Amino acid sequence: MQPINKRIIALVDCNSFYVSCERLFRPDLAKRPVVVLSNNDGCIISRSTEAKQVGIKMGEPYFKAKPLINKYKVAVFSSNYELYGDLSRRVMKILKNFSSDIEFYSIDEAFLDLTHITMESVEDYISKIRKTILQWTGIPVSIGAANTKTLAKVANHIAKKKKMGIEEFISKDQNYIDKELKEFPVAEVWGIGRQLSAFFHNNHFHNTYQLKNADNYWVRKNSSVVVLKTIHELQGTCCFPLNCTPTVRKNCCVSRSFGTSITDMYDLQEALVNHCITAAERIRSEGLIAKTIYVFIKTSRFKKNYLSRVEKIDIPMPTNNTLELVDLAIKALERIYSKGHYYSKAGVLLSGLQPRADYTNNLFSDLNRNLDHLMNIIDQTNNKFGRGSITLAAARHNNQFKLRRQHSSKIDTSFIQRAPVVKAG
Repeated sequence: MQPINKRIIALVDCNSFYVSCERLFRPDLAKRPVVVLSNNDGCIISRSTEAKQVGIKMGEPYFKAKPLINKYKVAVFSSNYELYGDLSRRVMKILKNFSSDIEFYSIDEAFLDLTHITMESVEDYISKIRKTILQWTGIPVSIGAANTKTLAKVANHIAKKKKMGIEEFISKDQNYIDKELKEFPVAEVWGIGRQLSAFFHNNHFHNTYQLKNADNYWVRKNSSVVVLKTIHELQGTCCFPLNCTPTVRKNCCVSRSFGTSITDMYDLQEALVNHCITAAERIRSEGLIAKTIYVFIKTSRFKKNYLSRVEKIDIPMPTNNTLELVDLAIKALERIYSKGHYYSKAGVLLSGLQPRADYTNNLFSDLNRNLDHLMNIIDQTNNKFGRGSITLAAARHNNQFKLRRQHSSKIDTSFIQRAPVVKAG
């Protein structure tokens, strides 16, 4: 007699994702320590296992890590989000072949509902997922499977330390799971942050097994309902269902620190125009329109005479039209710009987003104002021939405000002109 299926949730997590993407085109770095830097080559945001072993810390400023980087000949890359985004989409597309119920948790993580498979085949099934992703994309992943999302997270942490890269709690007895929980620190539990882990340590909860068996009344009184749900999840009761339907975003912010400080208003204008174009493209791709636009400029808070200014404009008729948003952003900049300051950051925030399909023009709408068709043609052209193929003259693409990317691999698999070329010897 075949056993009745329990709920099976798998967490697929790409290993050191940004590093794995860079290594994909540099097989010579397979065993060498590698790190990836944040915007403007500021801090370390991804490390290979070898980089962790030599003592390089996550989030550490690049200049502080340089002695270790030079000593151990660590390969350094500037962040290449075009490459990472494209490879992420490829991984997530593969996952759809294994389950129709997926929660895309982050750029390199996803929860899958695998309840449709038999309990005996869980290990083989997640092993097949891992091998398929590795074969089709070259990205190594770790997969943990359990009855709840929190336990799947624990299983995934364990899987990262195993050569096969998988761990499942479905077919394991409770003694096996409890043994693993006793060796799993409270600070690593999904949803338990630094402050909560310190609180639990002060109250003699040092491992996840102890947390799992905490008194429910005491937990609810001293923390929150979310923590109580986390404990129930550790006990095997599903409290955090998969969210397979993406929520409609309320805001869209595009901002960036400059590689070098900017004083000229026209250079600031160029940066804001490019940010506006990006923000408008994003909300159009999601079928949204904006009610409000915020424009902000800042100087470095680490230097004297710190200045931060923001201008809010309520849009009379909600829109996702690039031309209208750019015009509003330029007018806002003219009001908040102050001469003589060295600006280090600028950005735009589109707020009050709502589905375009839910909005109808009112009696006072300008009938000639609807340029949806033009925007769609521009988006289609840019998707086909590369971003920026059609753009505004105000987006001059002056390199002065571009990010500092001294270690860029300059590979973009979503843009055919930048794809690596194999040449005959």
